[in-house]
Amino acid sequence: MLTNSADRPHPVLYHIGFGRDDLGEQPPTLALLSGDPDRARSIAERHLRDVKKLSENRGLNSYVGKLPNGRPVLSATSGMGAPSLSIVVNELVQVGIRTIIRVGTCGSIQPHVKPGSVVITSAALCRQGAANDIAPVEYPAAADPFLTVVLAQAARRLGVEHHVGITASVDTFYEGQERAESANPHLLRALRGITEEYRRLNVLNYEMESGTLFKMGGVYGFAAACVCGVIAQRTEGEQVVLEAKATAVENAIRVAIEAASEVTGQE
Repeated sequence: MLTNSADRPHPVLYHIGFGRDDLGEQPPTLALLSGDPDRARSIAERHLRDVKKLSENRGLNSYVGKLPNGRPVLSATSGMGAPSLSIVVNELVQVGIRTIIRVGTCGSIQPHVKPGSVVITSAALCRQGAANDIAPVEYPAAADPFLTVVLAQAARRLGVEHHVGITASVDTFYEGQERAESANPHLLRALRGITEEYRRLNVLNYEMESGTLFKMGGVYGFAAACVCGVIAQRTEGEQVVLEAKATAVENAIRVAIEAASEVTGQE
């Protein structure tokens, strides 16, 4: 973990383990945010150049590097779930990040949204406790519309199968996504049938972070968007489709990198 010194005008942030002074003479204003530290590392090692490891504090791996067009970008880890993401995002904004694209995974709840494809979230049905500390329940959890369009255009150019729409962003992987094939088969009555209810509301998928990210973007004043690779098909079963995971994750990363290059090129 990086440490403070007397000649640092900006402090190291406690959780992410780095500060603004560690971002170089041309600090990035855009971050690609992954829940999985291995995904953050993979993005940095396989898609960026001139990469510098900033921190691996608490498993919140962060790297700074350059996109193919030469513009700086941060590849960072949010951890699993909205509470962890809320801490990381707050500290990223403190070090100067003004655009965040979440690069995640999700489970489809619609038969036409297939494993291996990606979902680009336009807004979230936000069922998250962390978000309620940021803004009231009624506050919209909406992605930045311009950044969302850039992601959709990137997917189209790359030929990646994609879907744009509403995501159910919930706090738990098992109970909150109506998974009964787990250590707790006794779901609360309020959660029984919730997936079918969301399906009829034209919700595309389940994931666990975008709703809080979008509310933070609205309150804090940064641009937030989300692209997730589809790794489960909840119309057929509860389990992750492992044979589709690598393709889904790579598609989400490719779309995010393409979009980030276009956004930074317009700055």
